[in-house]
Amino acid sequence: MSYLKFKADHLFTGQKMLGAESVLVSDPKGTIEDIIPAGEAGEDIEMVNGLICPGFINCHCHTELSHMRGMIPEKTGLVDFAFEVMTKRGVSEEVVAHAIAEAEDEMLAGGIVAVGDICNNTSTIPQKLKNRLAYYNFVELSGWLPAVAENRFAAGKMVYDAFNRLPGNGQRVSMAPHAPYSVSERLWGLIRPYFFGRTTTMHNQETQAETDLFVHGSGDLVRLYSKLNMDNSFFLPREKSSLESCLHLLSVAARTILVHNTFSTSDDIRYVRESWQNDSLPFFCTCINANRYIEGQLPRLDSWFAEGLPVVIGTDSLASNHSLSILDELKTISSHFPGISLMLLLEAATLNGAKALDFDEILGSFDRGKRPGIIQIENLDGETIGPASTCRRLL
Repeated sequence: MSYLKFKADHLFTGQKMLGAESVLVSDPKGTIEDIIPAGEAGEDIEMVNGLICPGFINCHCHTELSHMRGMIPEKTGLVDFAFEVMTKRGVSEEVVAHAIAEAEDEMLAGGIVAVGDICNNTSTIPQKLKNRLAYYNFVELSGWLPAVAENRFAAGKMVYDAFNRLPGNGQRVSMAPHAPYSVSERLWGLIRPYFFGRTTTMHNQETQAETDLFVHGSGDLVRLYSKLNMDNSFFLPREKSSLESCLHLLSVAARTILVHNTFSTSDDIRYVRESWQNDSLPFFCTCINANRYIEGQLPRLDSWFAEGLPVVIGTDSLASNHSLSILDELKTISSHFPGISLMLLLEAATLNGAKALDFDEILGSFDRGKRPGIIQIENLDGETIGPASTCRRLL
């Protein structure tokens, strides 16, 4: 069998950073054979500028909203953004399908190999049947009013069953609660068996209004319920954060991805650490460009890394972002948090993401026998990713 050999200035394995003395060896389809010293690699080595790393993992995306690129103004705040999504997402099936296909092309070109995709309907199934990317399909349920729980669950179960029938190891499926402020206790009870032993995910503390609601029973989410003609009088404030109120409900999942966490405090992080064992801590997913787009706020990423939380990266949707590029997310993180090392950023974008989505047996690192994708990052800014950095797929 012939092998491909790649040598670059830096080689990130998914777990550690190696230098130009190392050569990555794979078969022509990208299955990793070995990493060997350059002096033992022989001839036919492809010299690559910059850095080589495994393919990126996008842990949070709404591919089904790709037709909404540019439809919603920036910095509206979450309440008005959510209302715009709910009232503007209805367009023809042809437009939606075309946008989904273009979004997948964009992710492939940007070095992404797997996606944690939020699914409220089955519109992405035709594209996913092409098996170009690995997907963990999170069938998202919401329903704040207890009276609608059974109907919302029945509709979600139909979507879940459709995704559960998809063939191939490149597809996973579970149910997922949308957010603490949109899922009633009754609906939580119906959802939980469908993420037992699997990965699930939840939008968490994306807005200050979420904390205001759970602690005080007030704030901007009350305005959202009013705009939607929903009677919120049944809800009693918990006098503690939404995360403290709901985290225990996620404990039956094998892996949990908490998304955004823009307004998570040091007390919230301390509560997570005290409530969960280190080897099963929830993954904290940042979609930093979406946070800037919607709320104009940044999560406390430096404290996440300092606390040793397992961090992963997502892009959110084209309704709330200008691209579906993990590299663009890393550029923004590097710009605002220069103290976070390149190795930690790449680990979040590769191996941590593969672990979160239960794809780490085949993706996320250059271990022998895996087929994680091989990408090149050029134009590093010294020891980190800068505004001029670019990436391309090698395999």
